[in-house]
Amino acid sequence: MSCSFEAVRRSGETPTKPTGRQASTPVEPRGARYAGAATEPDRADEPEPAVESDVDAAYATREAVAALLRLRRAGRGGEAHALLCEAVAWPAPRLPMLARELERAGLAADWTTLLWEAASLPVARLVAAADALAAAGRADDCDQVLRQGVARPAPQIAEAVLALDDAGRSREADTLLDAYLRARIPEDAALLARCAPERLASRVREAARAVSPEREWDVVHALRVAGVAA
Repeated sequence: MSCSFEAVRRSGETPTKPTGRQASTPVEPRGARYAGAATEPDRADEPEPAVESDVDAAYATREAVAALLRLRRAGRGGEAHALLCEAVAWPAPRLPMLARELERAGLAADWTTLLWEAASLPVARLVAAADALAAAGRADDCDQVLRQGVARPAPQIAEAVLALDDAGRSREADTLLDAYLRARIPEDAALLARCAPERLASRVREAARAVSPEREWDVVHALRVAGVAA
């Protein structure tokens, strides 16, 4: 059965909507459990989402959590998961607010699921999600979504590291590199460094050194074989 926040909203009581534009637009469910989600390319021609007001974001968040509560109480777990996948596609600044509302409602497990799904977002949106979580003081959540996002091609990881650096999120960039170096083989680290050797080669070596001396040696060897000086 297909499901959206609007459909669930009509099935029961929802908070009274304050003044403001309609905030929630259903989108296709996506995530690690949906075919092709982890490899979906970024779409450079997608328009930037409109900036929404705090009132709109708060209403949409409360409505979503109320819908999830109804679905969980009714034992409709599949539809609840579909709604979480819709929420992953929300504007990144909503995520910390959604985390607080889910935890307040006793749905912390749903927040964990949402973070797992967020790890399969295209790079630009993954970085935006990590940035929003870090800015809201949710460093552990930020680190979790970055660490879960390393199962993607080296060029995408390189893009994410550079974007985090450019946004002034060097700590988060280091977290992503650390996770990548621990999860992937040295040759993958060399592939990442080759994407922007002047900025990434030394960073990759430093990240490898932080893992272990043995990993640093292996990565340095892989860099040399790949023709990358570090």
